[in-house]
Amino acid sequence: MADKLVTVLWFDGDAEDAARFYADTFPDSLVGPIFRAPSDFPSGQKGDALTVEFTVLGRAFSGLNGGDMFKPNESVSFMVITEDQAETDRYWNAIVGHGGQESACGWCKDKWGFNWQITPRTLLESQAAGGEEARRAFETMMTMQKIDVAAIDAARKGD
Repeated sequence: MADKLVTVLWFDGDAEDAARFYADTFPDSLVGPIFRAPSDFPSGQKGDALTVEFTVLGRAFSGLNGGDMFKPNESVSFMVITEDQAETDRYWNAIVGHGGQESACGWCKDKWGFNWQITPRTLLESQAAGGEEARRAFETMMTMQKIDVAAIDAARKGD
């Protein structure tokens, strides 16, 4: 991996499955080298994946199969900025439909416990606009799980 900064995600033995799911779900994504155990070890066997290098939306990650002692939580999330409802639906439905969970305000959790914010660009633009437009869009967003782009756009206009 040539990147100078790589985010390492801790998994309980299924980093390879997660990397393949992410690569299949998001463009500009791939599974790279997999370092496998050269011999048996206390919590695994020769050939088990120890680390998996992968790229999601052009960003480098390494999945570490470290065991069950650490779990992801909401203090870290991945924000994916989407351009329209179709893209929002595609990512949300892939994550939630593959063993994940819906949350509020565009957040969902994948089956490995990692948190995602599937965020339409219009929502970010509404907040940057400030004032009443931001308030209306924010209050509309607060009622949602998956973001409804048309509802945010209507709120921005005051409809």
